[in-house]
Amino acid sequence: MKKSAAVELVVDRLLPAAATEWNRLDVIDGWLRWSPEQLSIPSHANREQKNLRDLSESGWMGLVVTNVAQQLFAEQIRSTIRKAPEGEKVAPIWLPWLRNRMPSRQRAIHRAALGYGYAYTSVMPGDTGAVIRGWSPRQCYAVYSDPVVDEYPMYYLRKNGTNGYHLVDEDSVITLVMQDGRMQWVDEQRHNTGVPPLVRYSNQIDLEGRTPGEVEPLITPAKRVNKTTYDRLLQQHYNSWKVRTATGLDMPADPDDRARAKLLMRQEDILVVEGDVKFGTLDETPLAGIIAAEDRDVESFAALAQMPLHNLTGKMANLSADAIVEARSMLDNKAGERKVGFGDSHATTLRLAAHQEGREDDASDFTLTLDWRDLESRSMSQAADALGKLATMLKIPVEMLWDRIPGVTPDVAAAWKTYREEHPSAEEQLAAALNDQSNGANG
Repeated sequence: MKKSAAVELVVDRLLPAAATEWNRLDVIDGWLRWSPEQLSIPSHANREQKNLRDLSESGWMGLVVTNVAQQLFAEQIRSTIRKAPEGEKVAPIWLPWLRNRMPSRQRAIHRAALGYGYAYTSVMPGDTGAVIRGWSPRQCYAVYSDPVVDEYPMYYLRKNGTNGYHLVDEDSVITLVMQDGRMQWVDEQRHNTGVPPLVRYSNQIDLEGRTPGEVEPLITPAKRVNKTTYDRLLQQHYNSWKVRTATGLDMPADPDDRARAKLLMRQEDILVVEGDVKFGTLDETPLAGIIAAEDRDVESFAALAQMPLHNLTGKMANLSADAIVEARSMLDNKAGERKVGFGDSHATTLRLAAHQEGREDDASDFTLTLDWRDLESRSMSQAADALGKLATMLKIPVEMLWDRIPGVTPDVAAAWKTYREEHPSAEEQLAAALNDQSNGANG
């Protein structure tokens, strides 16, 4: 791309559109990072009321994202056409994932995609292989010809420090910097990928290319929760105790003496007075109604977030096992849907990494699927019972079920299979000997 064309593209098209999108994402980031929009209170509010407003802000959005993100951990890749030992193993496809420490770094990508609605990975050629890095949408702005079906963008703009930017197209990474109010070309480095090496991770995507996250649709319900909490704190702070009254007292005229008299009435257990003095109390404001309203707002928030209520409040009644499973079904369905989308993006990332490393057969393997770690809360005895029934009733080979045991990774299961092959049982040795004898007799 020519220097003038690159500068014009960034200044006239990409930066204005990116600034609008980044401003929208900054609002979402405030809610996600426990700094939401503050409640509107009267301008004459005192310092105590402003402090109560700050106390009413809760990190509901981060909790929603965390509950979903903790269900997502990609731990292995599978291929329909590359099965071991019959076909080629998938270890070369999975190696860039391990080399780039993606088992731990995938969490940040999932959280960004869940919170903002989308996130990215870039896959660049490196000295020892493909370099995979996750990017927040607040750092990167991509332009697609068709945002629904296109696998890769036409080009994308990425922040580089305070005033710098990288413009990436199908061949090059162009470095630009804003100096003295003007965008200036710095240099150009070739990557020769053939496509802009950026993969999008969408929380949800519709047929118009819109990608809402977990935060934006819940901003209004979260405001209701914070408003009700603020009202409850006001009542709790100002009106949650009885107020004692005394009428007809002959109070001193001097302000200091009046203050001492009030202090005496607060400290003394018995007051001795003369004349028509009457004592009374003003009842406190009951908090039950506002607490019930707060609980109702949280329940509505949980329903809209498709989240079990006890995951937000920590309250758990005496529920049966079936009731707990039913309560978790909403969260499991949401996490399952995200696994489909994120898994497809992970597979695209690994295929792009294979292309960067010159493994074109791996790069053209569209049968790749991700295995996700089973993080469902259940006992080992329940898992063993279920897997045992699969082996006995459906005749599934037990070796194929070992990596489905909770806590057993595919690497451990593979080590078990290797050990079993190298150390056959007595029954297997006898069967092999009889088979050899039979083949010898028939031969």
